[in-house]
This record gives sequence, C-alpha cells and structure tokens, in this order.
Amino acid sequence: MSSAKPNHQRPELPDFWDHRFRSGVTPWEAGEAPSALRDFADRYASPAPPKRQAEPGGGASQPQVLIPGCGSACDAAFLAQRGWEVTALDFSGAAVERARWTLGDSWRGKLLCADFFTFTPEARFDLIYERAFLCALPRKLWPDYAARIAGLLHPGGLLVGFFLFGSEVPGPPFAILPEQLDDLLAASFVRRDDRPVTDSLPVFAGRERWQEWQRR
Repeated sequence: MSSAKPNHQRPELPDFWDHRFRSGVTPWEAGEAPSALRDFADRYASPAPPKRQAEPGGGASQPQVLIPGCGSACDAAFLAQRGWEVTALDFSGAAVERARWTLGDSWRGKLLCADFFTFTPEARFDLIYERAFLCALPRKLWPDYAARIAGLLHPGGLLVGFFLFGSEVPGPPFAILPEQLDDLLAASFVRRDDRPVTDSLPVFAGRERWQEWQRR
C-alpha cells in the first residue's frame, strides 16, 4: 500500500492551496497592504537600468514588480494603484480566482496562473515582493527559490518583503533560521535593510522581519 500523501496535503502542489482557498482557511491573508510595504513604497527609488530610466514622453519609468504566490492579491492591488507595473502570480487556480475578484475590472497589471519556477516573463524585474511565499515552500525547494529570484531580477534590483524566522520543523508555514537565509541569498544579494514587523498576522506574530536584499 502506498504511503504517499494525497495531493491536497502536499504544499508543493496547487491542490494543497486550492483546498485552503476554497475552504476559506487562509490565515496568511491580511486583506490590506501591511504598514511595512506602505512605508517601503513611499521611500522606494527605482534602480532600473539606464535604458529604462525614462519613457518616450519623459519622466521616470515605473518599477516592474513581481509578486509570487500572490494569493488574493491585496498587495498587488495596492502597488498597482501607485502606478507600479505589477505581475501577480500564483499556481493555485482558486487563489487566482480570488485575486481576480480582488483586483476587479480596473486592474491593468498582469495576473498569471503559473508556476513561479517555470513561467517565462517578458523581461527581468526591478523588484520582487516576498509575502508568505518562501515560508509556503517545502525546504527542499529553497535553493531553487534563491536561484530563481536571482535570475528574475535585474542587477541592482531588489528582493523585499517579510521573512518568517524560527526553527520549527512542521509546516507550512516553514520558518527559516537567519543564517539559513543568509546562506541562500548571500551569493547573489547584499542585504540593505532589516527591521522588525509590528503588525504581523497572528500566524506569523513575533517571528517576522522586513528585509531588503539588492541583487549584485
């Protein structure tokens, strides 16, 4: 008799997340953009390469942002409202359905039902926003995450967001030790900021930090 878990119990598969979105068990969903993201958006200056510094009509281009594991896409909606060019991605069809409802008819960004590890973007990004995505991945996928993030960003681009720290083994969420995160990212990134989070959701409370990593 096979001891393999059914698909809806395997977080590396869409079925796991489809089941949670359709049953309404989404404790990682805040329903609004968190304060650390709002603060970052206020102080962000695009590090885009020179060829993208200005649009034909004059003025600086808006940052190209990727949000992997976008879920209901509240954060994607917030950044798009600022005029940023947002690509929101999730491999859960149920999550994308929820995101489509959140974003509404006025959405002008890209919403993709696709696998973060295999989708083909039109170009590299200026910014990747991390929000409950790394901690949703089984630990065996963490090296692939780091390599993929580095490959999707322009040199000088930023990986920013919330990282869940801890030594707990069960998951998701899969917490990471600070030294493990350093080992994952240090080859391709330099950490530029690290600050506590004051408005974490209960499932993450006391274990999150906001960090900003710049692509070498």
